[in-house]
Amino acid sequence: MIIFCLGNEADKKDSLPSEIMPLLKKKLPDLNFQKYDPAEELNSPKGKLIFIDTVLGIKKITVFNSLSAFAASPLISVHDYDLYLDLSLRKKLKQLDDFLIIGVPVRTSKKKAVAYICKILENQL
Repeated sequence: MIIFCLGNEADKKDSLPSEIMPLLKKKLPDLNFQKYDPAEELNSPKGKLIFIDTVLGIKKITVFNSLSAFAASPLISVHDYDLYLDLSLRKKLKQLDDFLIIGVPVRTSKKKAVAYICKILENQL
């Protein structure tokens, strides 16, 4: 199973998913964690897609399986192409089946995030 980790390492508010990816790999070595940028092509494997991303406006780590919980971000440039827009387009083109987004709040400790995400992923297997 592939777990796609998003995050912008240059932006401290958005860097946690990519920062914890090595820790998750150690805890769950049977899973394949990959860095993912929505502006790049996603070669979608068959089955459920799982993403770990920073989500603004949440207080605790939250699991989402629908886009209805999100609002589109304003598009100013190509750099604003985000996971929501990517998944929305795939859904419209009927290229998206089942997915899960593990949303991480901006201010979450690495230790807490890794422990909680490991529990979520273990329950998904």
